[in-house]
Amino acid sequence: MNVSELLADALGRVREQMPDLVAGLSDDDLAWRPDPEANSIAWLVWHLTRIEDDHVAGVTGTEQVWVAEGWAQRFGLPFGVHEHGYSMSAADVGKVRVSGDLLTGYYEAVAARTAAYVASLGPDDLDRVVDAAWDPPVTLGVRLISVVNEVNAHLGQAQYVRGLLERR
Repeated sequence: MNVSELLADALGRVREQMPDLVAGLSDDDLAWRPDPEANSIAWLVWHLTRIEDDHVAGVTGTEQVWVAEGWAQRFGLPFGVHEHGYSMSAADVGKVRVSGDLLTGYYEAVAARTAAYVASLGPDDLDRVVDAAWDPPVTLGVRLISVVNEVNAHLGQAQYVRGLLERR
């Protein structure tokens, strides 16, 4: 297995699980939170997708799918177009009320762009510094592993919230 296959597999697993995560849930279900400070499924899926979109756009030097393909307008959220949810207040988390079709459509668009990008990578690409503001500087490999970690962590959280929703 080469590096692009490894990354494609790691991120592809999220892509495979996304439709089932939101299947059959209403907008109210997706926005449900186990308590007022908790994250909803809608927010978790939006956030993990925004992070992948933001980070991959950053390393490719391209515009985010969120903006380039009009997803920001379709979602109609009351945030700036570069918002991705990091350190959001509980009140802002509650403002993410969207349909499962919208969430999966946006994730699919981002995942397709990411898959095309990682398919082009070779081992030497991973050592390229993509963010020199850190000590040590962040390489492409480290940034992509951060994406894998972030999307998997939030996918698991969203699956847990769905389990709570189904048992309430």
